[in-house]
Amino acid sequence: MTLEIAHPSADPFEGLPPARRRGTLFIVSGPSGVGKGTIVRELVARDPAVRLSVSVTTRAPRPGEQDGVSYHFCAPAAFEALVEGGELLEHAQFGANRYGTPRAWVEAQQAAGHDVILEIEVQGAIQVRQRAEQAVLVFVLPPSFEELVGRLQGRQSETPDAIRQRLAIAREELTFLPMYDYRIVNDHLEVAIRQLQAILEAERCRVSRLGLP
Repeated sequence: MTLEIAHPSADPFEGLPPARRRGTLFIVSGPSGVGKGTIVRELVARDPAVRLSVSVTTRAPRPGEQDGVSYHFCAPAAFEALVEGGELLEHAQFGANRYGTPRAWVEAQQAAGHDVILEIEVQGAIQVRQRAEQAVLVFVLPPSFEELVGRLQGRQSETPDAIRQRLAIAREELTFLPMYDYRIVNDHLEVAIRQLQAILEAERCRVSRLGLP
């Protein structure tokens, strides 16, 4: 017996969007000392389709930092002008300094098909969630709070009072975990990097991101 297969009269792929999709915006947050910066930088080095956003800040450059690479450094008045002009996707203040993400650069990278990662704190993540509903939020956790304490103390770059302040902020940040889409426990660095990469790959495969009618 020969099985006859009915062929559709029209191309079933007709009308589908081009293969290139709009890039996805990823937010990576976590307490100070959790290692999120190391995870993000290693992922960006491994994946040529990912772009890491460079924040604008009012703080002075530290030794070795380069304008446009580490941060976009600017005066407080210039920063306020960016806020008033709606040119920042998010912005927050830490201590005496302000930080923000340039909106135009992020949107241009996404339009070109690049995924963009923002390594920002919870304050900024809340704003992005409100303004960019399709953003994917990832929270990096330490294996335990005791481990976080040890990592901060191991830096040997801050006073005990500064460490206590960071730990108090960390406790507050952890209460926002339910707002995030994914969580990564940074117990082993290589595992954490692979988990973040898996999240990116999964989101790239979402049908909802194809722009289908």
